Amino acid sequence: MSEAFAGDKKEGQSFLGAAERRFIDAWIPRIPKPILSHHLTMLTLLWSVAMVGFGYLAQQHRAFLHLMSVLVFLQWLTDSFDGSLGKYRKQGLVKWGFFMDHLLDLLFAGSIVIAYSFLVEVWWLRLLFLILLLITCATMAVSFLSFAATNKFQIAYYGIGPTEIRIGYIALNTLVFFIGTAVFSWGVPLVVAVNLVAFVVLATQTSRNLWAIDYELNVDGAPR
Repeated sequence: MSEAFAGDKKEGQSFLGAAERRFIDAWIPRIPKPILSHHLTMLTLLWSVAMVGFGYLAQQHRAFLHLMSVLVFLQWLTDSFDGSLGKYRKQGLVKWGFFMDHLLDLLFAGSIVIAYSFLVEVWWLRLLFLILLLITCATMAVSFLSFAATNKFQIAYYGIGPTEIRIGYIALNTLVFFIGTAVFSWGVPLVVAVNLVAFVVLATQTSRNLWAIDYELNVDGAPR
């Protein structure tokens, strides 16, 4: 018998995971009945388009950075509630929800990087934003590919998960609003370096874990 799909069960715990879970469980029954889980999932399309638009407008008016932060919060809200609402309402969109939810998460992450790229004029900073977008996609791909191999879906590592990353975006928007885009000259290289190291560590760890699983299952035929 094949193993049951476990895409709706996340492995790993972030620093804010327990508090986030209590908040979601308390508010799920209060969501109006006409609102269904797939409605919340698809709202990320709207948040993504608006993010790019607000990033473009923030070139002239830094106040739009606050609206970008509002979008980050709204995306957290809809992304946190869609799966739990589906379970609570027994909609049964488990595999579709996994696919569309994380596809749109990737789109939203890309929209944030694109929005920030509007705020710099130096060519090498724009290049770094492209590299950051690549690293972001690759890091998310590690989680998806690992899940395909193990049926265990992990999105939080070393206490850091999507919620903590979103808080980081909001903090960055606030910082840039008050001190200007000069922070990007040293902040972007730092963020790229940190994300690159995290990706290498995560990919290496995942590779070793999968190698160990293969070796354990096929001791006689495993490569030496």
